[in-house]
Amino acid sequence: MSFASTTRITDICLIVEDIAVTVDFYVEKLGYTLRRRAEGFADFHANGITLAAWEVDHISQHCGVSGLKAPKLAHKACVAVELDAPGLVDKHYDDLVAKGVTFYAPPADYVWNARCAYFHDPDGTLWEIYAWLDGGPGSYHVVT
Repeated sequence: MSFASTTRITDICLIVEDIAVTVDFYVEKLGYTLRRRAEGFADFHANGITLAAWEVDHISQHCGVSGLKAPKLAHKACVAVELDAPGLVDKHYDDLVAKGVTFYAPPADYVWNARCAYFHDPDGTLWEIYAWLDGGPGSYHVVT
């Protein structure tokens, strides 16, 4: 059995530069509830997964990983949030814009059969909110 077949992803941890700024953005702008807060670290209640943030200097100091900071807006990951209906993309877009979240563009329908909108957090982590259009993701996702 492989690692992937015997485990499941339970947490997504974003590496950030300033934990206080990150906590403020995720609580005040996105509406997540803070679950735990420690020096250089925070995690939030999310639906079905733990969303965490860890300051790059703190993880580097304690775990020996690189403390190299990525240039702003150099996307290395995208956090995607699937919504139940395309109209909800527009609703959440409007709600988040009203809270000061800056999107790259208004929601649009894309060739992969989804309605999507994209923004980034204070550290430049790319976020996508999306919903499948009629017909869902289509068969191009099936690998044989």
